[in-house]
Amino acid sequence: MDTLKIIRPDDWHLHLRDNQALETTVPAAARCFGRSIIMPNLNPPVTHVEMAYQYRNRILKHRPANSDWQPLMVLYLTDNTSPNEIYAAAESGFIHGCKYYPAGATTNSDSGVTDLNKMNSVFKAMQETGMLLLMHGEVTSTDIDIFDREAVFIERHLRSIVEKYPNLKIVLEHITTQQGADFVLNHSDNVGATITPQHLLYNRNHMLVGGIRPHLFCLPVLKRDTHQQALISAATSGSHKIFLGTDSAPHTQDAKESCCGCAGCFSHHAAIELYAQVFYQADALDKLEAFASINGPDFYGLPHNKSKITLQKNSWQLPDSISYEGSQLIPLGAGSSLNWELIG
Repeated sequence: MDTLKIIRPDDWHLHLRDNQALETTVPAAARCFGRSIIMPNLNPPVTHVEMAYQYRNRILKHRPANSDWQPLMVLYLTDNTSPNEIYAAAESGFIHGCKYYPAGATTNSDSGVTDLNKMNSVFKAMQETGMLLLMHGEVTSTDIDIFDREAVFIERHLRSIVEKYPNLKIVLEHITTQQGADFVLNHSDNVGATITPQHLLYNRNHMLVGGIRPHLFCLPVLKRDTHQQALISAATSGSHKIFLGTDSAPHTQDAKESCCGCAGCFSHHAAIELYAQVFYQADALDKLEAFASINGPDFYGLPHNKSKITLQKNSWQLPDSISYEGSQLIPLGAGSSLNWELIG
């Protein structure tokens, strides 16, 4: 097989940032995707319907003229989110989920939820309205090792949430562990998960052996190779509960290569090609369309995209850097070669 044509994919987890960053991130998103779930962890975070409406308008100003790509907006949950805000979000028509960040877990998450017990009325409203709960599934307790945060979150919180709200649709975002994959695959159809290209292509050895590689540092952090293999197995399994979510998150080179480098990998320069590399290496290209283009819309209750994209088997080299906010960023896989290329 030298050519692969699939339904246009969607990205169910994306950080566009704001203002000048949109000049880079929005055209990159529109490059191959039909829709993208837009993360709300701006500063200040997108906590209300009107804020999401204004953010969406800023995003659309940078959409390429020949593109019909759509940003799907998300509200940021805090300890003070009210059920009324959930009802308003559900009525808006342009908000497709609410994001749970544990306070302090990742970039701009300081306003996140400090106690999940405070979310009962909000989760009830979400279950009632069909609003999806998108979860950064980690604990942030200082006594928990950073590599164990996801597994502990599942045992400490997620199991009880799923039992308490059986009709609430939950996306466990950017799963990174065997425990995460097993939980999603073995629970009801109301539980799904996204997987990033970095967690499929790399493990913590790639980030740490032979010196620290800051451009592979992301949160949740890369895990050991056995977890990486579990994620590859889940992504290529054909399960309708697993779908594409890049978690593409741009940072300038100097912000990553500092004494306290920030977390995040930018992958939208070659997102579908990076995933194709994984599926090609796993001899599972026949499963790529479902993962990238079908499972996500089905889980969100949205139609499949009508257009298609074409990938061609061809060795090509990723750029070493990309212009960003008057500076540059180092993209995921910078300088390496891929076997599949988007041609239309």
